Amino acid sequence: MMPPTEVVCLIAAVLLLASVFASKVSNKVGIPALLFFLFIGWLVGAVGGISLNNPAIAKFIGDFALIFILFSGGLGTEWNAIQPVLGKGLSLSTLGVFITTLLLGTFAWFILGSFDSFLIGVKGISFPEGLLLAAIVSSTDAAAVFSVLRSSHLGLKGNLQPLLELESGSNDPMAVLLTTTLINILTGTNTSPINIGISLVMQLVIGAAIGYGAGLALVWAINRLNLNPQGLYPVATIALVLLTYSATTFLGGNGFLAVYIAGVVKGNRPFIYQNTIISFHDGVAWLMQIIMFLTLGMLFVPYQTELYSVASVAAIISLFLMFVARPISVFVSLAWTKMPFREKLLIAWVGLRGSVPIVLATFPLAVGMAQAGEIFTIVSFIVVTSVLIQGFSLATVARWLDLALND
Repeated sequence: MMPPTEVVCLIAAVLLLASVFASKVSNKVGIPALLFFLFIGWLVGAVGGISLNNPAIAKFIGDFALIFILFSGGLGTEWNAIQPVLGKGLSLSTLGVFITTLLLGTFAWFILGSFDSFLIGVKGISFPEGLLLAAIVSSTDAAAVFSVLRSSHLGLKGNLQPLLELESGSNDPMAVLLTTTLINILTGTNTSPINIGISLVMQLVIGAAIGYGAGLALVWAINRLNLNPQGLYPVATIALVLLTYSATTFLGGNGFLAVYIAGVVKGNRPFIYQNTIISFHDGVAWLMQIIMFLTLGMLFVPYQTELYSVASVAAIISLFLMFVARPISVFVSLAWTKMPFREKLLIAWVGLRGSVPIVLATFPLAVGMAQAGEIFTIVSFIVVTSVLIQGFSLATVARWLDLALND
């Protein structure tokens, strides 16, 4: 039985206001707001008894939210700023993600297999499952990185800031591709190496092509719709973004990559009511993040009992990601550049995980994989520890490396 409308409205209002104030607090203490959102969601589930037991619902909410989060991220990406670092950023967001997945996946497979024999409650995983866990946490989070930079009043020298922005904004589609491909392998949907390779290339090519075309079409349509109420322009943009995602997915491309590229293309061309539309989508992206993390916090409640058994293993995997997998992936991806060692070192440390890994962790849950609960718990632990350890120390490391601009 559905509760009365006024009760639903009251709960929604309290949760949204709590999240807004949590975001304000996060800017002062230097912790990305996503941790507060997760905690509020967990509190609602654990204390308030409003937990979420349906991973499919959480995945749907996460997918829907990511569409607008990625589009807004692309919309705010300045081409003039990222053009000088385009090659480096794409190398980090593709090769870097792949290397991270390979290294961390191998380590996770080894460590979980080793612990399986003498730790109660910790189950061993296969090599493909280890790669899946690694693929899920392989991308960095732009919102987390720049939330810490803003709260620390920290600017970075040279082209470091646009490079980190480009990497964080563009590596999510690669992580999604690897995650969905590995899930297909584990569920027996697609096991041929040739088919897997073709599928990856097709998703990238179709997603990029449709995304670019959709970005141009968005600008053309918005400039020619000639709508009377100004408020209809953001509504039209929402419809066109959803159309871009769905059309790309139906045609076999990666919809997340398409909406991100569409956002970049549109954001770097003039269109009417530009400030209004960009501000609107910035607000939508924040709303999507709040709803998504409140949902994921409530989803974590049924799996919190697993945390006690996997916490030690999750901590080891998280430290390996921060101190081994991420640095190696950065230095290999940027080996062809002439960047100074200390700049590469800072990039290696700025590897904060955020919204996308936790959303991707719902994918195995939604298809009912045997180790899905364990993977979801470990991923959640990795995200929290990454934000706490790397987030709190980011400003200090930047100043220690003499890469911070004077306040």
